[in-house]
Amino acid sequence: MQSALAGIRVLDLSRLLPGPFASLVLADLGAEVDKLEDAEAGDYLRHMPPQVASPTPGVEATSAIFLALNRNKRSACVDLKKPEGREALLRLLPRYDVVLEQFRPKVMDRLGLSHEALLEKNPRLVVCALTGYGQTGPLALRAGHDIDYLARAGILGFHGPAGAPPQPPGFQLADVSGGLWSVIGILAALAERARTGKGKVVDVSMTEASMGFGIASLGMLFGGTTPARGDEPITGGIAAYNTYATKDGKFMALGALEPKFWLAFATGVGLPADMSGIVPGPHQAELKQKVAEIFASRTRAEWEAFAGERDCCLEPVLEPGELASDAHLAARGVFFEAESPWGKLRQLKLPIADATARMPPPQQGEHTEAILREAGYDDEGIAKLRAAGAIR
Repeated sequence: MQSALAGIRVLDLSRLLPGPFASLVLADLGAEVDKLEDAEAGDYLRHMPPQVASPTPGVEATSAIFLALNRNKRSACVDLKKPEGREALLRLLPRYDVVLEQFRPKVMDRLGLSHEALLEKNPRLVVCALTGYGQTGPLALRAGHDIDYLARAGILGFHGPAGAPPQPPGFQLADVSGGLWSVIGILAALAERARTGKGKVVDVSMTEASMGFGIASLGMLFGGTTPARGDEPITGGIAAYNTYATKDGKFMALGALEPKFWLAFATGVGLPADMSGIVPGPHQAELKQKVAEIFASRTRAEWEAFAGERDCCLEPVLEPGELASDAHLAARGVFFEAESPWGKLRQLKLPIADATARMPPPQQGEHTEAILREAGYDDEGIAKLRAAGAIR
């Protein structure tokens, strides 16, 4: 599917994780993505640890996270705080199908680049505005990060053991879900444009984007039952759906929710072959303790062998460092290597895209002149922008 979006051009004004993840998906699907970075610092993510040094002279060390997010994109550095930089953006605009921006509401307005102004310049443009709380509402202008959006969405309240404070997940759920919903919104708007000839603004809130992950718990709430953190069947409340430590200090994840899977597990370890493991109730505390003792009697490797023999929804909890050597992920080609100015980079293949890197992650401002020339700037015009400090 690497050519699915061939011919679609995206101007990405976002930085850090949410927007760049969205533009990575679009780029891997074949869109031409130009990343517009700050003329001085660039995308802040470039400077975060861990840094990957380059064997190529003159190529700056760059964050490994940035390098994982920004393949198949070009980079131009333009200062939108300067009038010359804003003029350059407006001159570039007619060449693009999509603008992706991640500023808080009103920031683009203050720059004279409101959504309305962008659509006036290019009526076919799809403008995706990705923010924490959306373009409207009493919290629209509030700052936040992933944990804040999850808290406001009620998702954090579902997460963690019973009787303990809510636990932040080990990943950026709101950021990535915001990026994914941005892609969905952009694709829907492009489909609508194909019928109407008109662009539109897509308003994506990371708070709301994360709420879909709690739809099962919200469904309970809609039905009149308030979910209890850590006590529901899929949040740690039953023995059949939980994580357990093994004899060698590793962990297994048991997901035997359906009767046939629980019976297969129970029979295999000598527990009573009844429905007690999947039925909530006060008996679960004692049963979970028994199951924990059973898991602690064998190593993870022994449990993996057990899982290979019995169809009971049992998997090892892999640590991040183990992923590259996992036989299933290797067979699926989940990781691949790409040549770059930083040497060979390990990359993550997206589920619906081919494992390929048409272009390596860009150096900061690597394509500024090329992008400007495509919009009609000549040597003199580029020199003037550089003299004004509007580009790098």
